[in-house]
Amino acid sequence: MPQIVFLPHEELCPDGAVVEAEVGETVLDVALKNGIHIEHACEKSCACTTCHVVIREGFDELEESDDLEDDMLDKAWGLEPESRLSCQAKVVDSDMVVDIPQYTINIVSEGH
Repeated sequence: MPQIVFLPHEELCPDGAVVEAEVGETVLDVALKNGIHIEHACEKSCACTTCHVVIREGFDELEESDDLEDDMLDKAWGLEPESRLSCQAKVVDSDMVVDIPQYTINIVSEGH
């Protein structure tokens, strides 16, 4: 069973976490079921960037992002080459290291 290492995040998981994941689960679902409450304003429909993460290890093993995800990622704060929307990135049969950015852009909660 693959493992996901969530790097420490000041608010969401201050000590970081190492969790097991099922192949085919999204990174977001794995985080949520392990008490790491990554924001997901669009309810996992690939319509925002609030669940943006950076895959520090294991990025190349993931399925490629589609055009819709790429379009959303273009709007993400702190975009990096290994950025993915955690609601779209599905666990494969290899371990990952995930970094949750310090900030997200949530147009709804920011009143834009």
